[in-house]
Amino acid sequence: MEYEIVIGLEVHSELSTKSKIYCTCTTEFGGEVNTHCCPICTGMPGVLPVLNEKVVEYAVKAGLATNCTIAEYSKQDRKNYFYPDLPKAYQTSQYDLPICKNGYIDIEVNGETKRIGLTRIHIEEDAGKLMHDEWDTGSLVDYNRCGVPLIEIVSEPDIRSAEEAKVFLENLKAILQYIDVSDCKMQEGSLRADVNLSVRPKGQKEFGTRTEMKNLNSFRGIIRAIEAETKRQIDEIESGGVIVQETRRWDDNKGISYAMRSKEEAHDYRYFPEPDLVPIVLDKEWIEKIRESLPELPEARKKRYVSEYGLPEYDAGILTSSKALSDFFEDAVSKSSNAKAVSNWIMGDLMRLLKEKNMEAEEIPFSGEYLAKMVALIDKGTISGAIAKKVFDKMFNTGKDPEVIVKEEGLEVVSDEGALVAVVTKILENNPQSVADYKSGKEKAFGFLVGQAMKETKGKASPQIINKILKEELDKM
Repeated sequence: MEYEIVIGLEVHSELSTKSKIYCTCTTEFGGEVNTHCCPICTGMPGVLPVLNEKVVEYAVKAGLATNCTIAEYSKQDRKNYFYPDLPKAYQTSQYDLPICKNGYIDIEVNGETKRIGLTRIHIEEDAGKLMHDEWDTGSLVDYNRCGVPLIEIVSEPDIRSAEEAKVFLENLKAILQYIDVSDCKMQEGSLRADVNLSVRPKGQKEFGTRTEMKNLNSFRGIIRAIEAETKRQIDEIESGGVIVQETRRWDDNKGISYAMRSKEEAHDYRYFPEPDLVPIVLDKEWIEKIRESLPELPEARKKRYVSEYGLPEYDAGILTSSKALSDFFEDAVSKSSNAKAVSNWIMGDLMRLLKEKNMEAEEIPFSGEYLAKMVALIDKGTISGAIAKKVFDKMFNTGKDPEVIVKEEGLEVVSDEGALVAVVTKILENNPQSVADYKSGKEKAFGFLVGQAMKETKGKASPQIINKILKEELDKM
């Protein structure tokens, strides 16, 4: 039997406000354990929370950027459960009146565009972090993360493959970075996803029983978890078993998931309105002011790169997939008359080095202006393409100005025809067979001779001048 998978995602994104959602403690990542907390975010008796206005602004920004309807009236609720990483034994969240509803994000997979609906975006506080003793003697709690503001973005069950889930998350991550509401550093837990997944026979309208895998914080882990859970559910059904609605924990190292607990429903949390916080009332003028402040979003920027710079859609898609990468391209292309060359260097050598060094686009060690300068050096004939690769690597490793690198290391193209005639003469004398092959009509021999001449000059000769002199000398023979 053929099966179809049905996926809905609950994405948690920490907002990049300077202070927490209900107190003035810093949201800075790291720090000594239990030093970024106070009586309010640790839920001590008698304290009162005060909502951070910036959290509301960032949530509205995220909603507008993802085509949501913004609620002019919303409220906050207590979500009651006991976990030791939330010392007050409830989480302040939003239940029936979220701040954003009914949005969507368009994704493109295998050349086809698909719309993924968003049920809601709501604000809530993050929990602390449990650290389990490796000898199983107990667990310790770090409350630094308690009260860090989150938005939870809940998708409709519109996703049908691991690839669609990945592209959706990549698009969402880019949007949140472009509007500057979250750094989306998955390795620091700033962006993580819960995967709700079920399988059903192809053609069946009713959904199967779903499971939820919690707190996946890498694209690779999400893809692997989806693939493994799909196989587990199909195997269970095929062997006559029944899928149990439950929450599971994914172990990325072992590539398997474990049952944690039966899946809670809304009534299990005993939601009720938060009595210590007033409702959130927004006026239309304030919402429109935020809408007007939105920057150019990834999809719009991608279309502009295609129309304005003539870039292929694939290249434009890669360049705009990361705000840092796109901003780097913008910086370089604003100082260069050769947008395609700038794009090629980013798509090729820059992406290669970032991957080799395991670095993010935010960590590029030189400015876009330096890349523009290097492209200009090539276009003016000051350095060759082969030398440019050496300059680029040096620029990446040192952060130096390419003009300084070329000058310090004497990398300028040799264009003295007299000196190059001597080089060509030597190459022709040392390669009589290639000369004979060229004379007999074998064009590849000419390319070999050019290569030998470039090798002799250590790549510093002008290829155009070498070609010209080589033809002249061969014609004389």
